[in-house]
Amino acid sequence: MSALEITGFEVFDVRFPTSKSLDGSDAMNLDPDYSGAYLRFETNDPGLTGTSLVFSLGRGTDVQLAALSIVAEKMVGRDVAQSFTNIGDIARELSSDSQLRWHGADSGVFHMAIGGTLNALWDLFAKVKGVPLWKLLSDMSPEEIVALIDFRYITDAITPAEALEILKRGEVSKENNEKILREKGVPAYTTTPGWLGYSDEKMLSLTTQAKADGFTLIKYKCGKSIVEDQRRLGKVRELVGPDFAIAIDANQVWDVETAITWIKALAPYNLRWVEEPTHPEDILAHARIAKEIAPTPVATGEMANNRIIFKQLLQANAISVMQIDATRVAGVNENIANILMAAKYSVPVCPHAGGVGLCEMVQHFAMFDAVAVTGHHPGRIVEFVDHLHEHFVVPTDIKNGSYIAPLQPGAGAEMHQVSIDTYQFPSGSYWKNGA
Repeated sequence: MSALEITGFEVFDVRFPTSKSLDGSDAMNLDPDYSGAYLRFETNDPGLTGTSLVFSLGRGTDVQLAALSIVAEKMVGRDVAQSFTNIGDIARELSSDSQLRWHGADSGVFHMAIGGTLNALWDLFAKVKGVPLWKLLSDMSPEEIVALIDFRYITDAITPAEALEILKRGEVSKENNEKILREKGVPAYTTTPGWLGYSDEKMLSLTTQAKADGFTLIKYKCGKSIVEDQRRLGKVRELVGPDFAIAIDANQVWDVETAITWIKALAPYNLRWVEEPTHPEDILAHARIAKEIAPTPVATGEMANNRIIFKQLLQANAISVMQIDATRVAGVNENIANILMAAKYSVPVCPHAGGVGLCEMVQHFAMFDAVAVTGHHPGRIVEFVDHLHEHFVVPTDIKNGSYIAPLQPGAGAEMHQVSIDTYQFPSGSYWKNGA
């Protein structure tokens, strides 16, 4: 029997018209159409594929698709078993392309395309092994995990030896941690009620439903005006009471002084955290804001391009919550580096999700963290937004406010072909019919 190899790939620009209902609306992103540059690797075993998507908000998805095609092409013809053995080297190879790197050093559409390519490979590896991604990663030895990471530019924050030590400590409780995961999952919070474009009636109705569904933390968008934010949070507090956990998300709309003034005005509403208070790459601004608004915690990370940004946020004591994203950085490999750095600095990882496919993908990172790195702790919680899950072969399973661990093989991003055919832009039936 011939060795399993990657024989080709397909890419699709898939866009959903979420702007019509203002799902996803916030102070920065007023009318997003949740979208994905979708990649599917094909193999010489018919039906065995590796899939991923790079999340976007509509316009520009075609640009991301072009970058994804250029990077994915490098994998065609490769032996799958050898690629799994050498995936750390492959990740470094892709991020070191001397011509593509000029378009953005560990950042931008090509860095995200590297992430999309690596995530599709990991989906394929997990399917070959017959396990979900979180299980594949959790069962790897500490030495194998460390070999996945590109330590360039981060050894002043974490060394390979330190990463190995963290993982070896995690081995002691790994079996029990997995037992807890299978029984209870990992805690989730929801942003579903909190979109800025929603009416008060819809916001409060969804808040009531979220509490009934078992969520213990709800996040609300802010940044329209201080008075409006105070009014909305006042209505929420009146409904949920003084002790129920709520967080706010400004989606980068403030400069430093505005953020400090605004957050202090909202602090009386007892905030679990303030998310993305300013530009995602302004480390010094985050550090200043964090110092001035303490004890209100600062959270960020969904638009942090790479492990270097996360390193600096941690070193500067600029965040109390790290929010990794499944598709922003260079895939599984770089997110493992981020998780281990957070563990060293004792900062909880509370992944960003929502969008399209992000919940399905990022849950695996949180579950790997819970099983093999930091264990189950109350401060660690994963975002959930109840949009578009029906388009995925293995949709997220939320029960009593927790992500239930998927047991099906893969990394979670595989979409139903009918969904691709319907929402592919601009040729899908939804868009062709004059939507």
